[in-house]
Amino acid sequence: MDPDVALRLFEEGATLVLLGVPQGTELGIDCKSWQVGPRFRGIKMIPPGLHFLHYSAGNPSQSRGEIFLKTGFFLSLRPREILLAKWDPKEEDLDFSASKNQEEVGRIQASLQELDPYLGPYPYDMMRKWVSLTNHLSKELVQNLQPLSGRISSYCDIIPEVEFRHTEDRAQHPRNDTACTSMKEGLERLPRMKQREGTELRFSAIPKKTYPPGATPAQITQCSLDLSYALETVLKNYGPQPHHILGELQFAFVCFLVANVYEGFEHWKGLLALLCRSEEAMVKQKELYLELIAVLYHQLGEIPTDFFVDIVSQDNFLTATLQDFFQFARGSSVDGTLLDLPEEFTLE
Repeated sequence: MDPDVALRLFEEGATLVLLGVPQGTELGIDCKSWQVGPRFRGIKMIPPGLHFLHYSAGNPSQSRGEIFLKTGFFLSLRPREILLAKWDPKEEDLDFSASKNQEEVGRIQASLQELDPYLGPYPYDMMRKWVSLTNHLSKELVQNLQPLSGRISSYCDIIPEVEFRHTEDRAQHPRNDTACTSMKEGLERLPRMKQREGTELRFSAIPKKTYPPGATPAQITQCSLDLSYALETVLKNYGPQPHHILGELQFAFVCFLVANVYEGFEHWKGLLALLCRSEEAMVKQKELYLELIAVLYHQLGEIPTDFFVDIVSQDNFLTATLQDFFQFARGSSVDGTLLDLPEEFTLE
């Protein structure tokens, strides 16, 4: 990089000062990750805008088969902004509460030049990819979709629905140290679990019924073949901004691709099926579908083509979904501009 350009980026870009991160921790921003070295103190030259910081506690190179869970969260950074975080060894997490201490942040800002050799530069070679995967995302949309805790984790934080804190409470629960006489009995002995409040991703609900109340058998059949009614139900969540569904599609994809959240993958599939199998909506929402093509073009370039093959049926979800999309797009009622699909979407 040209020295003058690098200096300007250093002065105008945001800086994440991350202190105490254990050596060997896998840490990254957006689409790039590294293993933390002994001199690491943070990331510099970060372009303003929305970014995703993610990390896995532990050293993968010394894991001996262990699986380290990933945690991440979105940050909306301003030019020249400095965020300060310290590693909490007990929680194995970054604590950003120090950023609220203006005196401490001021000291960091005054010594930024001295700290520079210990800061890793933002990976500008990945910037175009990140922008293409998140161009419909906004700070407000992220806040509405992410967990109330602000943390996005690759694991599901579950707790018992009922906590047996006292001996007499546990005595009333079926014992699990004797043989079961049936599968039903074994299932009844298992504690009922729920996800910890505040850790749930807040995706839009995809309707289980794809037809309106009181629909006739003919209408039920039509709404099962053309999912436009169900799609319109989801789009109502966004009021006058239906394009936000593309932001939610991108949010779910990033949660899956970068944060390894399986729930994000399932929601991405559900939204994609809804969008691709709604022929009537293609007529009404032409601009939405033109932008959907661009979103899918960039997303599908990040995943192997055989990833979506069902192990049991050998049915490729992606192929079947896009074939339905192309079939509807080539229908006589759809605007001709949708017929000009990229060659990269050719399916084998």
